[in-house]
Amino acid sequence: MDTQRLILFIVFSFSILMLWDAWQKEQHPAPVGQVVYKKAGVAQTPTPTTRATRAVDAPTKDFGGPLQTGERVKVQTDLIYAEIDTLGGDVRRLELLKHHDTQDKSKNLVLLEDDPKHLYIAQSGLIGNDLPTHKTLFSAVATHYKLAEGANDVQVKLTWTGENGIKVDKVFTFFKGSYVVDVTYEIHNGSTIRLEPHSYFQLVRNGQPPTGDPKFITTYTGPAIYTDKEKFHKISFSDIAKDKATYPKQSNDGWVAMIQLYFLSAWLPANDQPREYYAKKLGDDIYDVGMVLPLGSIEPGSMKKITVPLYAGPQEQDHLSKVAPGLDLAVDYGVLTVISAPLFWVLALLNKLVQNWGLAIILLTILIKLAFYPLSAKSYRSMAQMRVLGPKLQKLKEQYGDDRQRLHTAMMELYKTEKVNPLGGCLPVVVQIPVFIALYWALLNSVEMRQAPFMLWIHDLSAPDPYYILPIVMGITMIIQTKLNPTPPDPIQAKVMMIMPIAFSVFFFFFPAGLVLYWVVNNTLSIAQQWYVTHGVEQAKAAAKGHAKH
Repeated sequence: MDTQRLILFIVFSFSILMLWDAWQKEQHPAPVGQVVYKKAGVAQTPTPTTRATRAVDAPTKDFGGPLQTGERVKVQTDLIYAEIDTLGGDVRRLELLKHHDTQDKSKNLVLLEDDPKHLYIAQSGLIGNDLPTHKTLFSAVATHYKLAEGANDVQVKLTWTGENGIKVDKVFTFFKGSYVVDVTYEIHNGSTIRLEPHSYFQLVRNGQPPTGDPKFITTYTGPAIYTDKEKFHKISFSDIAKDKATYPKQSNDGWVAMIQLYFLSAWLPANDQPREYYAKKLGDDIYDVGMVLPLGSIEPGSMKKITVPLYAGPQEQDHLSKVAPGLDLAVDYGVLTVISAPLFWVLALLNKLVQNWGLAIILLTILIKLAFYPLSAKSYRSMAQMRVLGPKLQKLKEQYGDDRQRLHTAMMELYKTEKVNPLGGCLPVVVQIPVFIALYWALLNSVEMRQAPFMLWIHDLSAPDPYYILPIVMGITMIIQTKLNPTPPDPIQAKVMMIMPIAFSVFFFFFPAGLVLYWVVNNTLSIAQQWYVTHGVEQAKAAAKGHAKH
C-alpha cells in the first residue's frame, strides 16, 4: 500500500469511526405501556393490575396551548436562581449563576424555562383520591426567598387543602453550594378514608437542541433513564414520537434525566423503592420523561411524605458520581467511554497542576505522543523508506506504463530487494485512531472546557477560534506533513493530498478551540518526530550507498 493510499485510508477510517460513534450515540434502547389521560386537571385514580409496581394512568395532559400560570415564587442561592409556579409547583425557570449564556456572556445560563420557543420545566404531582397534580393551584407564604449568609439551606413551602380535610405541603429545599433541590410531598390525611396515592416526577422539554451548540458536531439532546441492572439508556425524541423507544419499564432503583451538551436535569429518588418509568410525546414537539412511585397506604389522621431530589446543573464529572449512582454516565462518550473517561481523568489531574485547561490539553497531547512514540516511529520509518524508494517507483511506473500486473510484480520485487514493507506504516497509525477519537469526545463533552480561557485571544476553549488562527496553523502543519510524506506518482492523487489540508482547515473553523489546539499540538509533535525519523533513514541510506561505492 503506497503512502497516499495509506493516508487516504487513515482519513477514511477516522471518518467512518466518527460517524459510527455518532450513530451509536443516537441509538437508544422500550416504551412504557399505553397510557390514558384524564380530561380534567386532576389525574384519575389508577386501576392497576399489580398496584404496588404498575405505573398509574399518565400524569400528564396534552399540551394543547400555552402553559397556565399562577404566582411566581423566586428563590436564590449561591449557585442558582429559580422560579417556582404556584400552579402545580413546577420549576418554571432555573438559572445557573456560575455559568454564562452561550451567546451573551453578560447573562446567566438559563437551563429550565417556560419560554414557548424553549420549553424545559420540571414537574411533579400526586395521583389518586383527587390529590394535587401539576395542574393544581397551591398557596405560598412568600414570593421571594434567598439563602441567608451563613445558612446551609433555604426552604420554600407550598400548601394545598382539599375539601375532604386532606392537606398537602410541597416543600422545596435548596442547599448552599449544591445544584440539588429536594422536593418533598407531605400528605396529611384529615379525611375519614384510607389513601393509597402515587407520586410522579417528570421533565418536560421541546425537541430542539440548545441554542449555541457547536456547528457540524453531533451532540445528544434528549431523555435518559438509568437503572442499576440495565444501566444507561438514551431515548431519542424521534423514537418517542414514533412509539419505538425502548427503556426499562420498572425497577427498584435508578433515575430519569434530560440531557444536553454540558448540562442536565434529573430526578433522583432513593433506591430500594419501586418505580415505573415512562416517556411520551405530549404535543407538537413537546416530550416528557418521568417516573411514578407508590406511597403506600395513609390511614385517616396520619401523615406520610416522600422526598425526591432534583439535580439541575452542569455535567461536572467529579461531582455527578457523588450525587447519584450512575449519574456520571450522563457525560456520554459513546462506544469509546472506556478510553475517554481515563483520558479526561488525566486531563483533569493536569489541570489541577497547571490551572489552565489549554495547557492541560497540550501536556496530555505530549503524554499521548510519548506513549505512542514507538508505534509512530515505526510508521514514520516505513513512510520514510517509501519516500526513499519514490524515484525508483516512478521509474517502474514509466517503464511498465499501463501494464498493472507487471508493474505490481516489479514493485513487489523492489520492496523485497530493499527490505521495505509497504504496509508497515498502516497498522501503527490505525491502532492510535481510537485513542484520538476518544480524546476528541472527551474534550467535546466536558463542561469544564466551556468558557474556559486559554491565553491571548482564546477566551473559550469550547467555542471556535474567533480569528481562525488555530485552524490556519493546523492547516499549515498538515501541509508540512504532506511535504514530509512520499510524493504520490499519480498527479491527481498529489493534488488531492495538497487540497486536503485546506479542506480540513476550513472544516475546523467551526470546531471548538480546545479540539483544534489538540490537533495543532499533535501535528506539530508528529512533524518533529517524522522529520527526525525520516532524516535518520535518509542518512542511513546515504551512508549505505557510500559504503557500497567503496
